Amino acid sequence: MSEIILIRHGETTWSASRRHTSYTDLELTPDGERQARALAGVLAGQRFATVLASPRRRALRTAQLAGLTVDDTDDDLTEWNYGRYEGRTTADIHTGRPDWDLWTDGCPGGEAPDQVGARVDRILARLTPLLAQGDVGLVGHAHLLRVVGARWIGLPPAGGGKLRLDTATVSVLGYEHGRPVILRWNGR
Repeated sequence: MSEIILIRHGETTWSASRRHTSYTDLELTPDGERQARALAGVLAGQRFATVLASPRRRALRTAQLAGLTVDDTDDDLTEWNYGRYEGRTTADIHTGRPDWDLWTDGCPGGEAPDQVGARVDRILARLTPLLAQGDVGLVGHAHLLRVVGARWIGLPPAGGGKLRLDTATVSVLGYEHGRPVILRWNGR
């Protein structure tokens, strides 16, 4: 059975400082570039029928440094739109909204969890026929890919809140006895 390989981009200055980054198009840090090059070894020998990526520079540069050829970009793979919380940390947001939770509340001026879930469902629907041709790679962002993992196994978008995802990691979605499962998560 074919698998979906999720690849989170390497470190940026904002991911290093835990700032929410969606539409701000940042470059990788030198450490992020090193992390992305290290992914080439992790992905060595992996054959992809297709590789889709977020159009953000940090995702495309990660794919390039990891030795991947991106077949297409998809706006549905962009990170959760944090709206007015763009560039802020969760700790900072909690000073004004102590019980705020991205996974249940979404972001003012940005996306709600069900909106992100709808984008992810479109991605998964697009991938279904591609899996018949072989493994599919997705190069993207932490919160979005966490929702991909949750939706793959039938959880609501908020289920992604239970799946930590570090920079420059590889996760694998597949099947066991015909059921969608997470085969590996947050690996290097």
